[in-house]
Amino acid sequence: MRLSQRLFIFAGFALCFAIIQSVEAQDKDTRPNILFIFSDDHAYQSISAYGSVVNKTPNLDRIANEGLRFDRAFVTNSICGPSRAVVLTGKYGHLNGFVRNGNTFNGNQQTVSKLLQQAGYETAVIGKWHLKSTPIGFDYYHVLIGQGPYYNPPMRTTDGPVNHIGYTTEIITDQTLKYLKERRDPDKPFFLMYQHKAPHRNWQPGPNEINNYNNETIPEPITLFDDYKGRTSAARNQAMTVKEHLTRTDLKLDPPKNLTPEQLKIWNEAYDKKNAALENLNLDGDALIRWKYQRYVKDYLRCIDSVDKNVGRVLDYLDASGLAENTIVIYTSDQGWYLGEHGWYDKRWMYEESFRTPLLVRWPGKIEPNTVSTDMVMNLDFAQTFLDIAGADEPEDMQGASMKTIFEGNTPDDWRKSVYYHYYEFPGAHSVAKHNGVRTERYKLINFYDNKEWELFDLETDPNELNSVYDDPAYADIKKELEIELKRLQTFYKDDGTVVNFGAARAKSQPTLLVRRFRFGDFENTEKSPHGTAVISDGKKQLFHNPSNGKFNPEYKPIALGGFIYPTNGNGVIAAQGGEAMGYTMQIKDGKLTFSIKSQGQMFTAIGPEVVLNEWTHAVAVLDRNAKLSFIVNGRKFPSNVKAAFLSSAPADAFTLGIDGGSLVGDYGQANGFKGKMADFRLYWGVLEKETLQSWVNSK
Repeated sequence: MRLSQRLFIFAGFALCFAIIQSVEAQDKDTRPNILFIFSDDHAYQSISAYGSVVNKTPNLDRIANEGLRFDRAFVTNSICGPSRAVVLTGKYGHLNGFVRNGNTFNGNQQTVSKLLQQAGYETAVIGKWHLKSTPIGFDYYHVLIGQGPYYNPPMRTTDGPVNHIGYTTEIITDQTLKYLKERRDPDKPFFLMYQHKAPHRNWQPGPNEINNYNNETIPEPITLFDDYKGRTSAARNQAMTVKEHLTRTDLKLDPPKNLTPEQLKIWNEAYDKKNAALENLNLDGDALIRWKYQRYVKDYLRCIDSVDKNVGRVLDYLDASGLAENTIVIYTSDQGWYLGEHGWYDKRWMYEESFRTPLLVRWPGKIEPNTVSTDMVMNLDFAQTFLDIAGADEPEDMQGASMKTIFEGNTPDDWRKSVYYHYYEFPGAHSVAKHNGVRTERYKLINFYDNKEWELFDLETDPNELNSVYDDPAYADIKKELEIELKRLQTFYKDDGTVVNFGAARAKSQPTLLVRRFRFGDFENTEKSPHGTAVISDGKKQLFHNPSNGKFNPEYKPIALGGFIYPTNGNGVIAAQGGEAMGYTMQIKDGKLTFSIKSQGQMFTAIGPEVVLNEWTHAVAVLDRNAKLSFIVNGRKFPSNVKAAFLSSAPADAFTLGIDGGSLVGDYGQANGFKGKMADFRLYWGVLEKETLQSWVNSK
């Protein structure tokens, strides 16, 4: 073959190869990848890009220096689970059904992950999920179970459960890098939620950071010794102070219980040295508060050091692999956090430190490096922002707004000038009163509506929110304007005080299940009765105890419980499950049957007929499929007009018989036990059939 022929053939092959490459390039989706990095409880004031005076975060600063820092990013509700539900749905909690920790996220509703899947993105979530239900709308998930531990976490994945050994922050990052390197489809853009547990309570440092800050004194916030005199009773009546409410495990006086021998050795070596000084401490008053603050905040910052380092690992991979050029990186937290401000740890309030969250965004070629935005943005905006970046349609029922144009340096003329907040979790952990409110550029109005108390702050003259001016005549016009704006936002966001209940349909479809029938034959202190073996209760101790899991989980279930009772006292708890945040209790109060359900932050109580003392009565309390409360006494139904709510998750406290032995569901004290006898006591989930009830009443 002549040279000219060989050259011609070679040129033909080259042309074909170029055409194939061109076709492949056209087939490959070139829309930007979206990496959403979510930490838990990360205070913006502990990021050096935000001017932190307590620590340095060089890798998070990389995102800010190479992109955009938001100085007015807020959340709709400053608590973990509800914030995550808002990010997924682009709707306030009252519309997505998740308003407090302990709720179960309804994954069957519209979510941004499903919409991005439909738009051609590959979707994944790795790390903390904290929504109880199985992730839906994700091609791959590798998530912690519940809150998850700081060490050696078991995790759920699309391929089945796995048990990891190591530090959770590093494991989440390892799995994220494994997904980016090995698992994802390189021809598809990805939406990856890389979500850390840290720095959530109780702030267990990793083995590589456990001795950071040993020889330093962390600066104290100027409001560490706040006396709350300038505010309503809500600020005083909480349970989240550095002074009173940090526990031994918070302060690392006790080690974690799930460490390997090698991990425990590292832990003991670190904390034995730190605890040795305690033997010589004789602190009280302000000195003790200062010691607790240093102890707490150093562990918190050590956890952040690990998050920062591991975010750096992912950023390094994006840069080295070339993915960085077409990947938008977003770093934020589910809410803010108190680093001793107002004497507190935790979050929940509409006060600035918990209401405001960090938000850093890098998008090469789209975002100018080292820029700052003071636009008022929210976690409500993420879903529509993701869809806008993907070129997907934004559903009309989403309530936020895309931040894409702000990323690009162009704030829309109609961008919001105020933000709306609503916190629900009372009664609950830390006893923060329910409240809603509105914040504008300068002012903040907060309504503690159950307390019938208001606060108004001028953030220009009082940035630390120490003195409410709600009753100051000089602010009368401002107060009126803000009250009008609050009502406008409530109407705009369709918040009429009710919460959508996705669990109602679940409750109606639940089959009837006998959870436990107590015949009491194997119990102590029993005697024969006309209704079988009876157990005798002195009201001082529980007769039975079972955790709220497995078949004892009452989540979204109708309830029927009761049996034969022979009371000798007109007051006492017959059975209870749950505690101060959620649960139910059946009792005799002032001689009458009483059934109470505590759910969705409210107590629902029905009062039934009187019970004769020193006689056998068959008494059943019922929460039916329509969430109505009633009683059945000696086979006769006694309805009530009380409409309650189903328990939206398994209560933290167990089911107990004869006394409420945990944190209390009702308004009784610790000495609340039932005095008398019980026989053939039963607990059902579901509605009793007439035949079942009749045979029960007639049982011997």
